[in-house]
Amino acid sequence: MIPASVRRIPGRFDPQAGLLGRLGSLEVRLARSAAEIRAAQQLRYRVFYEEMSARPTRLQKMTRRDKDAFDRYCDHLLVIDHDRDGDLSDRIVGTYRLMRQEAADLAGGFYTQSEFDITPMLARHEGLRFLELGRSCVLKDYRGKRTVELLWQGIWSYVRKHGVDVLFGCASLAGTDPSSLATPLAFLREISVPPAEWRVRAHPARRAPVVEAPAGADPRRALASLPPLLKGYLRLGGHIGEDAVVDRQFGTTDVLVVLPVANIHPRYIEYYGDESGRFVA
Repeated sequence: MIPASVRRIPGRFDPQAGLLGRLGSLEVRLARSAAEIRAAQQLRYRVFYEEMSARPTRLQKMTRRDKDAFDRYCDHLLVIDHDRDGDLSDRIVGTYRLMRQEAADLAGGFYTQSEFDITPMLARHEGLRFLELGRSCVLKDYRGKRTVELLWQGIWSYVRKHGVDVLFGCASLAGTDPSSLATPLAFLREISVPPAEWRVRAHPARRAPVVEAPAGADPRRALASLPPLLKGYLRLGGHIGEDAVVDRQFGTTDVLVVLPVANIHPRYIEYYGDESGRFVA
């Protein structure tokens, strides 16, 4: 719960905020106003509560927006398709929520801390700049390579601008029965075990039992079943925590992703860097 006495970040909107990337009719940039954040919240509601299995509160049903107390402290990344008809809320096809450490200090903590005990990790790396990524969603018809690449282009531009050292956040697998997700969870534990300095445990009261994968399980099928953004973290060099947490409101099983910027392979830095003209085509 965020203390009522905490003020929102002053001057957090830049009406002139420029583009962070473009591919054809799609562009990525930060939200420039409270109205654009409301449009992103409407998109989140459509994806999480109408398409997927999240359970809305009575207020969320009335407003048809996925909103929480952290939104006011975050920057909101938007993917907009200018070929779509309608107003801005109809043209936003993807969004990602970005929370820098100084904003978390004002908010009383990161959202991730409700599931995972990240305090020891933050203490071990005092002086590094952390960025929490969360509430990612993309309309069903846009869940392809172009939109995901634009989201990563926007994140990378943001990382460079703010000198971020570490990206982290919860990544979700659909379903609330960890035993039915045994193969992908076991696969993640096997290939991306974090070193001790980046190891984080779930809060004991939230920790879900993770069983071994069935004998003969196919790792390739497990990889193919992962959400595109989670596969993106793995390609970039992210560590996946050993614990899982069931989020019954959203109907998901969550794992913690930690991606030190220093881990990112130079080919991806070059690909998403300032010289990558493919993102302004």
